[in-house]
Amino acid sequence: MGQLDGRIGIITGAASGIGAACARVLSREGAKLVLTDLDDAAGQRLAEQTGGVYRHHDVTDEAGWPAVIAAAERLGGLHILVANAGIGIMGSAIDMSLADWRRQMAVNVDGVFLTVKYGIPPMRRSGGGSVVMMSSVAGIRGSANLAGYSATKGAVRLFAKSIALECAGARDNIRVNSVHPGVIDTPIWTKLPPGANAPLDPNLIAAATVPIGKAGQAEDIANGVLFLCSDASGHMTGSELVIDGGMTAGRVGRLGA
Repeated sequence: MGQLDGRIGIITGAASGIGAACARVLSREGAKLVLTDLDDAAGQRLAEQTGGVYRHHDVTDEAGWPAVIAAAERLGGLHILVANAGIGIMGSAIDMSLADWRRQMAVNVDGVFLTVKYGIPPMRRSGGGSVVMMSSVAGIRGSANLAGYSATKGAVRLFAKSIALECAGARDNIRVNSVHPGVIDTPIWTKLPPGANAPLDPNLIAAATVPIGKAGQAEDIANGVLFLCSDASGHMTGSELVIDGGMTAGRVGRLGA
């Protein structure tokens, strides 16, 4: 038997990268999934591969959420929410346009808020479950030229803790935790951020910034999400699962080296 047999979930931003890895790992463990994204071709292929249901959806579009929830309830309920959809816009906050600030905030924060707003009630009707919010190491520590992104991911980190306490107080059997990836080798790095001259290479970045010297894989994060969605983490809520190769632990090397 799989760790998630009989459970139904929604994964946002599921068409590629960490979201796609989560879909593969959770479905392998028995979960029935509704996968949402804006990349319809990749999302539909993934749904066919994993036995899931794909829905085109912009997580910032409140009007689209009832249909996503209905798709899950047609499968038999809702027990898992993985709020994974997100974008990253690099550059100094001083030079960032208000439009880019608001767009990043809308996807990374408003999208998570709407996931909870529309996902918690059916999850309560299903008897409880697990909410996983995708944050980042950037939500734990600051980083130059990532101030806007860090602001969104820091918001997700504390939003997760607050919703965890609300659910705990309601005794609704819903656990809420955040996941904090470090440098992960996913397709997002091949996209040119504003002001960059070339695609970023996560392996070169990891060699310089990650204590263990290499980038993580999307499956590393998906395995952490599986843990949080399974009974193995039954006493965890309001917690942070950091999967970063040691980035937030400190620096490698002796003083004076």
